[in-house]
Parts: sequence; C-alpha cells; structure tokens
Amino acid sequence: MDKKVTRSTNVDLEKFRLRRFVERLVDMGEMEVINKPVTLVQMSEMIEGNKHGLLFKKAGPEGHEVAAKVLGDRKRIAAAFDTTPEKLHEVYFSRLNTPQEIVEIPSNEAPVHEIVITGDDIDLTKLPFHPQHEFDGSCYISSGIDYTIDPATGRTNVGSRRLSLRNKTTTGTNVTAPSDLKRIYQGCVARGEKLPITFTIGAHPLDMFAATTRKPGEELPLFAQFRGERGAVVRSITNKILVPADAEIILEGYLDERGYVEPEGPYGEYMGYYGAIHMDPVFHCTAITMRKDAMHQTFLHGSAFSLDHSDGAVMSAMRVEVEAMNILKRTVKEPLDVYQVEASGGANTLRVKMRQRVVGEARQAIASIIGGIMRVKHVFVYDEDIDIRNEGQCSWAFGTRFQADQDIVMIQGIVGMTMDPSLQGRRTGAKTGFDCTRPFGKDGQIPLTRCAAKAYKPVAQFKSAEEALAAGPKFYSAVVESLGSEDGREVAMALDELRQKGKLGRDRDGKYYLATAKPGTTGIVGEMYHDPNEGT
Repeated sequence: MDKKVTRSTNVDLEKFRLRRFVERLVDMGEMEVINKPVTLVQMSEMIEGNKHGLLFKKAGPEGHEVAAKVLGDRKRIAAAFDTTPEKLHEVYFSRLNTPQEIVEIPSNEAPVHEIVITGDDIDLTKLPFHPQHEFDGSCYISSGIDYTIDPATGRTNVGSRRLSLRNKTTTGTNVTAPSDLKRIYQGCVARGEKLPITFTIGAHPLDMFAATTRKPGEELPLFAQFRGERGAVVRSITNKILVPADAEIILEGYLDERGYVEPEGPYGEYMGYYGAIHMDPVFHCTAITMRKDAMHQTFLHGSAFSLDHSDGAVMSAMRVEVEAMNILKRTVKEPLDVYQVEASGGANTLRVKMRQRVVGEARQAIASIIGGIMRVKHVFVYDEDIDIRNEGQCSWAFGTRFQADQDIVMIQGIVGMTMDPSLQGRRTGAKTGFDCTRPFGKDGQIPLTRCAAKAYKPVAQFKSAEEALAAGPKFYSAVVESLGSEDGREVAMALDELRQKGKLGRDRDGKYYLATAKPGTTGIVGEMYHDPNEGT
C-alpha cells in the first residue's frame, strides 16, 4: 500500500471538511439551524418532519453539534460537486472517470488527530448515537464510512455501515448483505483472524459517494476522484489503515474473529421497511480521534413517509440516473432526460424522457435499463413533451397514452434487490416497463396533441383574414394573432364572410384554408378522422 501513496503536505485540509460544507448549506437556505437544546430521542422525529437539512447545535446532554440530511436534496448534492443540478450528471461521470492522487500526511498534521483517545479512556456512550426508528434494535450512528484492507490481497476496500451502540467499547454493525467487506470478513473468520477496520464519522458528502461506489482495484483513491483533486490521508493510530485526514471523527478498531455471533437490528432500511434482525459481527473500538471542534453527522436512512428527502434515496437516485443515461446513449437515438423517483423505495422506479426516431425505441429503452441496472424494477418511458419530474404530467401520460394489452413489457425470473419485501424471500422476480408514449409516427395529429391555452402576442402581419389565409393554412388562433386582434370575435365573423362567399375550407386538424366550396358552407380539405363511435 505504501508504494501507492505520495507523501506531501500541500493539500487544503479545510476545503472538503463537513463543517465547511454545512456552513455553505446554511448560507444557501438548505440547512435549518436548531439552536435550542434537543434530546437524542427527539432528533429523528424532527429530521423526518422537515425537508430541509438540520443542524443541531446542542444535541444530547453533551451538547454535540450534529448535521442531518446533508445529502437529502438534489441541490445539496449539486453543491457538494460544486455545480448546478442541470450539470450534475455530467460532472459526476467526469469525476468518476478521472484518477486523482492520494497524499499521506503525518499524524501531527492531520486535523482528525487533534484529539486522540485510547485505552480505558474510550467511551462510545459519549457520542450521539440516537434512536432512529420505532422498532430499531438500539440507538445508532448511521453515517459511518468504513475502511479496510483485504489481508489476502492487500487491496483497500471502502464502504458504508451503521453502528449500533452496545457499551463503551463495542458496537454492532451490519455485514450481512453481499459486499466486498462481507467476503473479506468471512475470509478472516475462516482463518481465525480479526479484521482491522476504521470508521470515519462526519465526512464531506463526496466521501459517501466514494464509499458506495464499486470499482475494480484500490477503492481508497475514490474519495479523491469524487473531490476532483488530490486528497490527504492519515494512518490510523492502532490499526495502520489509511483514511481521509480531514474527517471530523474516527473510530478505529476491529471486527472480532468469532464471526456472526450477535443479533443486530431490526433497522429501518432504504426501502421504507425494517430490515429483519440477524446475526452479525461485533466491532471493538481501540481508538477515537477527532477534531477539537468536531461536527457529528447522522443520515436519514429509511423512513417510509420521508424517502424523497432521505440521504440514501436522493444519493442513489442521482447515481442511477447517471448509469441510466449512459446506457440509453448507447441504445437509443435521442434520450433526453432520466429521473429516478426517490419515494419509490430504493431505485425501484425510473422515468425516461426520449424522442422516438424509429418504431420500438421505447421498448428498447426499457429492455436496456432493466438489463443494465439490477436495482431498477419499473421503467416508465415518456415522450419529449412530458416533464418527467412533474407527477401530474406523468399521471396524465400514463392515463392517456398507455394501454396494458399493448404497452406493457414484463421480464420474469430476473434478479431483484434482496431488501425488496415484495419478493417474499425469493432471489428473482419480475420487472416491468410501461410505454407511455404516443403511437409512433402520428406526431402532430390533433387527437394526439395536448390542449392548453395559447399565450397570444398579437402582431398585425395581414390586413384581412383572406390575406392571412392566402399566405398559408392556419389555425384560428394563428389568424387572430397574425391580424393583431386582441378580441377574436371579429376574426370569427371575417371567417364566416369567407364561408358565405364559398371561399373557406378546413382540413382534418381544423386549420382554415382559402378553398372553393358551396356558398354558405365550409369546404373539406382532404379526409376527416374516422370517429370510432360512428358505424362503419
């Protein structure tokens, strides 16, 4: 590992500090500051009941500063990437694919080593573990980022784990879901070895993106990649694992060699349901280090009534959207937008906006997303005229452009997310696509065109209705506008004068023409639409 780390001190250790980022969010109006004392049992209800991020200035009897939901909105994530929501996908993908250097600094230069607590002085009960969901198994710190080294390969691994308080020196944690950490730990247990592990508590949001991104090779440099510049690391005092030097708090220690020996959970999970109690390893803390003015952090992880502003759902949504757009760019001609619905639980529901260029492209989009992103369960595809972030427009398109016997795509026997309760314990299930697009090739036809008021900008281009129609066929509103009318009734009268003279015609969409007709009647230009309510 040492050969892959450059030693230097030329790194700004405040730029990507959690405290600096929270101050920025406060200035943006994205974080509400709670100055009054708050008990630890009050925190979760307050966090779930407010769409803003919250900064508790006096949490618990110790008066800790605790930041909540720094990732709970697209604007906050865009701020973390120092960009706008519109450019977020592009910046995310660029950072992910641009390697950056990590720089080791000595312990005496690392802000997170300003305070070092070891031995009998360790007391985890002084940290703001707090009750989070009604049926949870304990109080939790939910913002932990874990750093390990695989003893078998020397490869660094980074992930994210909750910690449940047991006593002054031990916690529970969750290592049951398929992950690199589970594989590494099971190898240690088989060899009768402890697994050294270090957690950072209180980190810049970009570090959490690094922790939840899987990529071949060394994972430690990912935090620098997401930051878009070199990142400083420091060696843990009791287990020698390298971690970001600008974190707020560090818990060092190990998962003991006994394996899955203690029940952990239940815990409110990202789909809005509880994860069941299960056997898990025990974390033993060997050191606590922190900044002198450390800011603690908590995540809103799972709340069935607040998923749309939970840290995990918003972060996952943004990542799924980047993956989906990259897939669509390779499989359809003109993808325009993607939106993962945070409130659907996990990454269950994805909306796609596209302009179909060939018949069947909507179904191609559905197949490519379901085949390419395991987490996605339902895909809705809409035309270019639909705002896929607007619930009303999506409901309207679903209600008027979708026929179940023609527009549903179902794929059965496909791997799903293990946390999905609708699978009822199965590993595979069904995934579905909904083609909510217009019939292909019929764009512009009036019966398939959305109706809405026109914003008139009257400009007198013509002197009469006859002159206006002589320039080309027009809808009534276009005639009104081109005559500079601010009333419209006189235009209807002018058109009737042409009708009485036998000079007015209309086509199947309702446009007016200059045409030859029997005086007093309107001539028909072309064929009318067939009314399905009439006989054949």
